[in-house]
Amino acid sequence: QVQLVESGGGLVQAGGSLRLSCAASGGTFSTYGMGWFRQAPGKEREIVAAISWTGGSTVYADSVQGRFTISRDNAKNTVYLQMNSLKPDDTAVYYCAATLRLGVPHDKSEYNYWGQGTQVTVSS
Repeated sequence: QVQLVESGGGLVQAGGSLRLSCAASGGTFSTYGMGWFRQAPGKEREIVAAISWTGGSTVYADSVQGRFTISRDNAKNTVYLQMNSLKPDDTAVYYCAATLRLGVPHDKSEYNYWGQGTQVTVSS
């Protein structure tokens, strides 16, 4: 069983930056694809970014392309989400997820393990 623990969320002004981290344990991290999702109040959980198990392939939601960067360090069993130029619309709970699927899945139904989430609030 894989456990995922997110950290790094908080309150930031528009235009600012945050770096989220997700530490994994209980599995072979380097064999999992990883994703970051977010869910705002009253909205569906949506993909933000995903990265393949090697780190060689990534995908981003159109809304964050060019502002967010996903990366992973397999030696540290950790995946990161660097968020720059934050906007109030980025306010949400951010979730880390792991998938056994190959490639870079972007549908939440393809992810097997989830963290508890970390709140990101961007003030205008």
